[in-house]
Order: sequence, then structure tokens, then C-alpha cells
Amino acid sequence: MTNATQKSLLHSSRLKPWEPVLWLLAFASPLLLSSHALIINEIAIVALFAISLDLILGYTGIVSLGHAAFFGMGAYAAALFAKHVMPDPLVGLAFAIGVSTLLGAICSLTIMRGSDLTRLMVTLGMGLILMELANRLDWLTGGADGLQGVLMGPLLGTFEFDLSGRTAAYYSLCIGLVFFVLARRLVHSPFGATLMAIRDNRLRAMAIGIPVHSRLALVYTVSAGVAGAAGALLAQTTGFASLDVFDFHRSADVMLVLVVGGVGWLYGGIVGAVVFKLMQDTLSSITPQYWTFWIGLFLVVLVLVGRERLLRPWTWFRKRGGA
Repeated sequence: MTNATQKSLLHSSRLKPWEPVLWLLAFASPLLLSSHALIINEIAIVALFAISLDLILGYTGIVSLGHAAFFGMGAYAAALFAKHVMPDPLVGLAFAIGVSTLLGAICSLTIMRGSDLTRLMVTLGMGLILMELANRLDWLTGGADGLQGVLMGPLLGTFEFDLSGRTAAYYSLCIGLVFFVLARRLVHSPFGATLMAIRDNRLRAMAIGIPVHSRLALVYTVSAGVAGAAGALLAQTTGFASLDVFDFHRSADVMLVLVVGGVGWLYGGIVGAVVFKLMQDTLSSITPQYWTFWIGLFLVVLVLVGRERLLRPWTWFRKRGGA
């Protein structure tokens, strides 16, 4: 690796002045907006899920419509662990991450062959298979009724999960920050540079000696583990796991989050999660039956106008060259 490339990676990995401020505001939000702690918890979980997808979509170019498979596996693993083994949240989270990572390692073998359309169908099929398995194994998962009776112990033996959701929000924010830092280190490392080379031109990456298949398998496995962590947080903070965690809409929603926030930028998942969840919560309270119409209209406008131009309405009617 040349000195110029190393300097570029070092520069891109440096903290921007606004980043600590952003995270301080995020951790202050459960206190400042205590009545909205539950929605803050949901935003943190969706943001972590979006970051996991961005690792393979934005930085590697792997399109997936079945990422909910790992999210759901993490949710059920954490819920079953708490119900049948021990209720400690952190131990259950580690177990769920391990199970999801193992599933990701197995599924990574299926993305080595075929075109992007083939991978799209394979990832979608994996999510559907796991959803049907969870439905059939009702003696273990509760089937269509969901896994009930999941009671979580206090976090660090001190902080109880309550109905206000403040402990849950801080728990999800802390885990989200840890995985964000790890993902940031990954994408700004030499390994991350090889991922972007594969995304831009796979044949050229092979020609210069990058082990493409092993890189794809590794990042897919890591992404699955992060998605499993997000699913585990959902099950632990709600005390419930159902077939909904495997549903296609989970994968579709997290794809929309990245469309809103932007791919190939870890903060895109966070920004997209905030915008998407706030719009969903606000619109569903105003028009419970038609909130998806307004979100769809917003996405159409976003695509037609562009993310940058959408933030500057006064440029909408100018030509692209003069914007």
C-alpha cells in the first residue's frame, strides 16, 4: 500500500468536530425527551441494522433482500437464551451475535457464485426459509403466536428494564456506538479499502491480487453478526420475539433507510433511521391507514430531486448545472 493511500485512509478515519457533538446529543436524548425513550430505542436498533447492511451494500456492493434472516436469528437466539438459559442481557447478546455470525458464515458460501440478481434471490430465499422454520417449530419458537414469557434480568445487575424505556434506550445506544466504532475502524482500514476496490471493479481487484472471495465471505459474516446484534436488542428490550422479525418488510425497510440516509457512509444509516422512524411514527398517528403512501411519496421526491437538492428547496427549479 502506497504512502498516499495510507494518508488518505488516516485522514478519512479521523473524527470530525461535529461527531462527538452528535453522539452527546444522542445520549442526552433519553433524558431530554424522556417521554420518547421508546422511539429512541427503536431508532438506535434500526440504525444498527442499517449499518450492518451498509457494510455489504455500500462498501462491498452486495445487494441483499434477506438481511432480516440474521436480524431475526439474533432476536430468537437472544429470546430463547433468556428464557431457557439465563436472563443476563449482555451474555444473551454475545450468544445471539455468535449464532448470527455462524449463520452468516454459512450463508456467505452462497454469495460466491452468480450475478447480483442471483445473490438477491438467494438472500431473499434464506430469509423466507428461516421464517417458515420459525413458524413450523412452534414448540420452540411459539410459532405464529411468537415467543412469549421472555424476562430480562437487570443490565449489569443494576439497571432494570422498565416501561418508560429509558434503560432500553441507553442500552441500545451504547451497543450501537460500540458497533459503529468497530465498523468505522473496519471500513477505514486497508481491509476496507480492498472492499471498496471489489465494489468498484471486481475483475480489476482480482487482477491486482485481492482475494475477492475470502473478503466477500468475511464482510458478509461480520455484517450478519452486527444484524444479529440489532435483532437481539429488539428482543431483549421488548421481551418478545415473533415471526415479524424474519418478515420481508424488515429487509425492505432497512433498504429504504439507506436510500434516505445514503449508502457507503456509516452515518447514512443513522440519519436514515432517524428520518424514517420519525416519519413512520408521525404519519401513522395522523393517517393510520395511509402512512405508507406518504412515505412512498417522500421516496419518489427524494429520488427525483436528489438528497442534496432536497435539503435546498430553492434549487429545485434550477438546472442541474447551475445548482
